Amino acid sequence: DLWSGVWQKVKRTLLVQTAQWPGGSSLTVWMRAKHSTRSVWCDRLTASNHRQFIDTQQRNSMKLTRSDLWSLEEYASRRQTFRAEVIAHKKLRNIALGPHATLYFEDRLTMRYQIQEMLRVERIFEAAEIEEELESYNPLIPDGSNWKATFMIEYGDVEERKVALATMGGIEQTVWVRVGESGEKIFAITNEDMERTRDEKAAAVHFMRFELGADEAAALKSGESLFMGIDHASLPGTYEVAADQRAALIADLD
Repeated sequence: DLWSGVWQKVKRTLLVQTAQWPGGSSLTVWMRAKHSTRSVWCDRLTASNHRQFIDTQQRNSMKLTRSDLWSLEEYASRRQTFRAEVIAHKKLRNIALGPHATLYFEDRLTMRYQIQEMLRVERIFEAAEIEEELESYNPLIPDGSNWKATFMIEYGDVEERKVALATMGGIEQTVWVRVGESGEKIFAITNEDMERTRDEKAAAVHFMRFELGADEAAALKSGESLFMGIDHASLPGTYEVAADQRAALIADLD
């Protein structure tokens, strides 16, 4: 069973103490899900996807390297201030799609924080292991023509969430962004090389990439409005992105 193997690989992550993450979600859950993604990336990349992955890294100078990271000792002294900076930064990158769904848009800073936290939690200081973390999380940094996000379905009550997820099969395929009132919907490319929906039941966490064309990027930079939404019957809705959040996302585009 693929997922049994994945969860075995992230067993150590389950020991992470829960810390409140902006938007009401648990950093522990976030880290588990990210490590699941890492395991599947490593285990299931096809040769074609691997070439595309390498090409993307070579093209993009925004990827993180070991020189961008602090040592464990230095991070310990900087963590409180850095965490406050990241929380403030993420507030403009978390887009609510109704009361029970949120898109958490990633970028270089959020991934740097994530890597620093994983190094801290797992006491990683060997160069080879640090490179493994960088290889895992760098693909989640936007490439200049896209947005990359974690989509989370959030209910405060566990039982309510279980019931809701049972009706949300395929919801990840119905999440979209749109530039302007009359623009075409750009549906998310979801959970690449991994399966997160089984039958009618959806997972609570999905990983998404939205590819924008040059025309859409230019329109946004010229002041066009930005909309996001879900077309699934369980959580349908269309939402206009606030001006300050829109500006934060435009910064991801070359």
